[in-house]
Amino acid sequence: MRTHVAFKTLLTIAIAGSLFSCNSNKYKDNSRATGWDINSKDGGFQYNTDFKEQETGPGLVFVEGGTYTMGRVQDDVMHDWNNTPTQQHVQSFYMDETEVTNMMYMEYLDWLKNVFPPSEENYKNIYNGAVPDTLVWRNRLGFNETMVNNYLRHPAYAEYPVVGVSWVQAAEFSKWRTNRVNELMLEEKGFTKEGARYNDISAASTFDTETYLNAPSQTYGGSDEIIRGGKNAEDLGTTPEEGGEAKNIYVQRKDGVLLPEYRLPTEAEWEYAALGLVGIRNYNSYRGRKKYPWDGQYTRSGDTRRQGDQLANFKQGAGDYGGIAGWSDDGADITAEVKSYQPNDFGLYDMAGNVAEWVADVYRPIVDDEFNDFNYYRGNVYTKNEINDDGTVKIVAPDGVVYDTLSSGKIVARALPGEIAQVPIEDTDTYLRTNYDNSDQRNFRDGDKSSSRYYEPFSDMDSPGKRMYNSPQFSTTTDSLGDVRPKYDDSKRTSLVSDEVRVYKGGSWRDRAYWLDPAQRRYFPQDMATDYIGFRNAMSRVGSKSKTENKTARN
Repeated sequence: MRTHVAFKTLLTIAIAGSLFSCNSNKYKDNSRATGWDINSKDGGFQYNTDFKEQETGPGLVFVEGGTYTMGRVQDDVMHDWNNTPTQQHVQSFYMDETEVTNMMYMEYLDWLKNVFPPSEENYKNIYNGAVPDTLVWRNRLGFNETMVNNYLRHPAYAEYPVVGVSWVQAAEFSKWRTNRVNELMLEEKGFTKEGARYNDISAASTFDTETYLNAPSQTYGGSDEIIRGGKNAEDLGTTPEEGGEAKNIYVQRKDGVLLPEYRLPTEAEWEYAALGLVGIRNYNSYRGRKKYPWDGQYTRSGDTRRQGDQLANFKQGAGDYGGIAGWSDDGADITAEVKSYQPNDFGLYDMAGNVAEWVADVYRPIVDDEFNDFNYYRGNVYTKNEINDDGTVKIVAPDGVVYDTLSSGKIVARALPGEIAQVPIEDTDTYLRTNYDNSDQRNFRDGDKSSSRYYEPFSDMDSPGKRMYNSPQFSTTTDSLGDVRPKYDDSKRTSLVSDEVRVYKGGSWRDRAYWLDPAQRRYFPQDMATDYIGFRNAMSRVGSKSKTENKTARN
């Protein structure tokens, strides 16, 4: 009798599971909107119904987003009042496990040199504009020529964080990294020709992610042999009828194959990631607050084996960058090799000390949480693809590279060959919109009266004498021989804040412990570099907030 009941129970479960499975597959194979087949071999709508979640890109770790108190939670001994506490929420994202290292950046320079040879006049400023400023190590009363000559390129410093890189250069590296990672993914998944990234690349034949998504046939200089030369390329799209045309023959955004862009993290993301508050969480609340990326209120380790050792690389006092010989309590005098110290609770290394790091935000003394407390970021400049007369997107040609001359005199490429040219959005793009009204949003609600004695609330803010932030306006000129000459601003100025200064976070090997607090914020011109600011990349997460389902909430 018991055997019969058990058999009936198992049969019922099996039938129910089968029905559920069929039902589940039905929703994956048929549209709940129309009932039509999805991914039919006969044609129709094609979609990746097997997508699970975003792959973790090279070098990244997952940071689950959440709510936290952004800003200072300790005493404001400097009295700069530029980071009062605000409640913020950031979406889940990915962040580099370590700072970008010299070897990582050298790979970038090597690629630029091979694809855009600096020996060719048309390309020399592409490579030269990307090279870090090694002269940042020099000091009027110090002997640092060893770092000037060796820090970037010598293998002894391969795994040390790159420095001498401006914010502009860091942003360009991020774009390059996005393209190389997605280029490899297409090749490894068998959609593009194997080995093309080594053997078929030139200034006239490069890969760009946005070009591939918007105008795939123009990637790699329009070479179909490369673009559709992979072993799985024929699995895409539908077979054309006689006289017809094949459709969906390229990987598209809806296929979920390509990763979002590598970029600089926002200030809110960086501070949230540095704090690593998951280590002091009880269910849906935090147990207190943290001053540093590690637990506790001190910079020295309390662990028995490492007791007394510093937990980060920073300046411990006047003339003390690394302790005395024989017991170097932070292990470094300048920068240190990445992963020399313990990671925080997100698995991120050196979120305090070693080098400070660029973030994406334009600096303002206030964080306007009254207007927005979700993914806060100041620095949006909205652009769109430039369109040719025939309606196609404009691709930057090898002989059409446009360069920018920065206020520092350095010449950098605005867009590399193979990329889509960008232009500011226009009034027609924002007509009747309520969420934004023009291309440049850097100055939105930034009214700090104390920043300029020329502040007039109802004046013409485009007038140089009436700007909210009356900062120096450095520029360059080009003489008859083509040489760039700096032009200094001799006018009286009242502020260093402008739309071209960016926030940097975290203490460095040159800083005292005060600056190790993730809430601290400072700024520096985006086209200048130092020996104590580096960077790391972030990437947005698409899809679910968490990598593991919260089963309790769904039962």
